[in-house]
Amino acid sequence: MTKSEAEARILKLRELINDYRYHYHVLDESIMSEAAADSLKHELSQLETEYPELITPDSPTQRVAGKALDKFEKVKHEKRMISLADVFSREEVMDWISRNEKLVPGGKIPEFFTDIKMDGLACSLKYRDGLLVQAATRGDGLVGEDVTLNVRTVENIPLKIDIDTAEVRGEIIIFKEDFEKLQEKQRKAGEPEFANPRNLAAGSIRQLDSKIAASRPLRFIAYDLVTPDLPTWHDAYEMLRKLGFRTSMEDRVFLSSEKEELFNYIDHLDEYRKGLKFNTDGMVIKINDRAMYDKLGIIGKTPRGAVAYKFPAEEATTKVRDIVISIGRTGAATPVALFDPVQVAGTTVRHASLHNADEIARLDVRIGDTVIIYKAGDIIPQVKEVLTALRPDDAKPYDFLKELKAQYPELEFERPDEEVVYRVKGENSDLILKRAIEYYASKPALNIDGLGEKNVVALVDAGLVKSIADLYRLNVGQVAALERFGEVSAKNLVDAIQDSKNPPLAKFIAALGIRHVGAQTAVSLARKFGSLDALMNTTEQDLLEINDIGEVVAESIMAWFSDEDNLKLLNELRELGVWPADEINVELPLAGKSYVITGTLSSMGREEAEDKLRSLGATVTSGVTKTTTALIAGEKPGKSKTDKADKLNIPRLSEVDLMNLIKSGAP
Repeated sequence: MTKSEAEARILKLRELINDYRYHYHVLDESIMSEAAADSLKHELSQLETEYPELITPDSPTQRVAGKALDKFEKVKHEKRMISLADVFSREEVMDWISRNEKLVPGGKIPEFFTDIKMDGLACSLKYRDGLLVQAATRGDGLVGEDVTLNVRTVENIPLKIDIDTAEVRGEIIIFKEDFEKLQEKQRKAGEPEFANPRNLAAGSIRQLDSKIAASRPLRFIAYDLVTPDLPTWHDAYEMLRKLGFRTSMEDRVFLSSEKEELFNYIDHLDEYRKGLKFNTDGMVIKINDRAMYDKLGIIGKTPRGAVAYKFPAEEATTKVRDIVISIGRTGAATPVALFDPVQVAGTTVRHASLHNADEIARLDVRIGDTVIIYKAGDIIPQVKEVLTALRPDDAKPYDFLKELKAQYPELEFERPDEEVVYRVKGENSDLILKRAIEYYASKPALNIDGLGEKNVVALVDAGLVKSIADLYRLNVGQVAALERFGEVSAKNLVDAIQDSKNPPLAKFIAALGIRHVGAQTAVSLARKFGSLDALMNTTEQDLLEINDIGEVVAESIMAWFSDEDNLKLLNELRELGVWPADEINVELPLAGKSYVITGTLSSMGREEAEDKLRSLGATVTSGVTKTTTALIAGEKPGKSKTDKADKLNIPRLSEVDLMNLIKSGAP
């Protein structure tokens, strides 16, 4: 075949493969078998291998994973990516309409546009000369992260469109059916299951290795065409479909100026959504006229011209297996019910906040009770009612204060006047926040250079940091304006914080400051679950399978990941691009070995030595036991440890032995 013949054949193959892709991944239609399509792709790949000069960026063969990145680059959005205010009832929708009608010409909204609100990862796609050149996450709305390599692997995203310059926005999702197939695959392999489709989609796009994204059944559902500018949301929606993008409602969008028709359509979508292929957490209602929408402006982080209506929650029944108490980042003591796992609104629910002692008393919820749970806005699980007719005979009323003292014997609590929650006595939220950040940045955790006690105090006292997530919103100008900083030191600190965005899983778990979870337990958790999503989705029984975790530690972990404040923090961090790398399961040379270090090491600090041993699979403990493999003794070792090691015939290693151990990885 000559080069000109190959070029003609390549063009025809690309056209046919792209047509197959569009019908299969966008329209859910099949114009040929998957085997036939694979055969065409193989032929195209062979021709492009023979004539590499004929490869173009929009070729179907270029949907491949690239080299793993060290970190994601920042992307400043040309137009802010906003969030929507939530409404939960017809009355709240009417209030929204009334507020806007006072501001629009003529006192009446001319037309509403509605769309299904998807539960995925918001993403922006930029096209130049018709080619996909950049994909970015929403981030904080102003600055996101460049995830182009990962997004290029998503099959239903066109690599080329018929507009020279465009920005398309939408959500990266996973269909429910595809998610269940992945879960079944995980179960068969004996691997931890994923938390839910949304977290898996977000986590896949946020992997530094694009091969992981390529292996997942990700899809992009478009909801906005930012450029070119079009008169209405409906026009933008139609243009998206013409350009080859999938939209959430296909051709079943709603347009009307009548409020009653709008409410009828809300009821219709509440039923219709149950047959959708993806999870939804509501519907979007917008003023269709984009000029009017833009003129109404933004309040805080939400536009006046749109709201997200949350559908009534689905319900299910389950049993309360335990009630544990979590101490949140403000010092508040929050009771959490642990359930038998149950499916509600498309996700598995294992726990729910009971909020405070008064709420426990109001519900009269007890361990062993069968309860009705629901998800407010399809997101947050709540206990609706206790089915007392199914209550076990031995179920006792839950004594909140007694349990609080039993679970936290070393702490004192008080209930401030006019508050419904008990808090740690003598502590305020700023003090607790400062300690949490100090530990988060410490050597056993993320080891963020420059974020010591005095700088933490300066940032918190200045009001720049009100949560751990705020660390990643800091800019050099803000920090440099503080008394302790200059331009260079401010830049160094901000850079160090940004460099901590994708730490090892064990380090991140330790940094969270979960009670009873130190560096060694964090390593055990990372090796057991492999990802933070899997740990968040665990059960108490799974935790108890780990050798160094008992009931008290397991309950503490469950309580932490059940606390609404903690979950909110993790969601904020994920949106800001802060998420730990998955643990790679490999055979480690010191797996199953246990060491104790005593005395001073001249070549490195003790914490560094412990980290190195753990990275090789070893367990490092503070005390010598009969299961200790060896005692590593530096200068001036502790007498009690050396005596106990001698008594138990535990071998003693020198610092030289330690260095050889680390270097060779051999026991």
